[in-house]
Amino acid sequence: MSELKKDLGQYLPVQKCLSGISVRELSDQELVSVILGTGTRENHVIDLSHELLRKFGGICGLSRAGLREIAVNRGMGLVKSIRLLAAFELGRRALSPGPILERADSPAMVWKYLLPEFAGLSREEFRVLVLNNKNHVLKKCVVSMGTISEALVHPREVFREAIREAGASIIIAHNHPSGILTPSVEDIQTTRRIKEAGEIIGICLLDHVIITESGYLSMREEGLL
Repeated sequence: MSELKKDLGQYLPVQKCLSGISVRELSDQELVSVILGTGTRENHVIDLSHELLRKFGGICGLSRAGLREIAVNRGMGLVKSIRLLAAFELGRRALSPGPILERADSPAMVWKYLLPEFAGLSREEFRVLVLNNKNHVLKKCVVSMGTISEALVHPREVFREAIREAGASIIIAHNHPSGILTPSVEDIQTTRRIKEAGEIIGICLLDHVIITESGYLSMREEGLL
């Protein structure tokens, strides 16, 4: 057994990198094994990583899995699962352009700004950008975290922070984990309800942007606002 472990050790990704290979050259399976660190007596860490990727459909699927959904797999547990999800979260934060978007001048800018936060999510989330009269972003806030198929939003929650910040207008955005940009009937109805509420309190709804990892849809550009 000791000789087998020694032979396997010659091919472990950490040893590869110590010998001069770039981390970027490691496979998905090898990267996961580095994060996990160890396997079990019966299952080497390389095999454990392979099994996780197979079960969840690759890196993208694994990044969307829940903590306990990963932890129940043999050889994992909560600590290893937390390490893995922490690595994915670091990747998302590294893609973020920063905490402040100076101006929200187009739905494309909103998409680029919010995409790192929505990437990998398996449920819909709803965000509000509060703007001043020059379209400078005063605040960004999460209003709702819905199910995989819907985000439950009430105009009261949407405009709460805008009123506190004395905002002149807002842009709302939510993601479609399915990757389909077509707005649902509920999306359109919610947008119109929020627009009407904004007209009453004097805070304009500039746009509602639907976001996927591959693109966006602007309700205003589509004539739905």
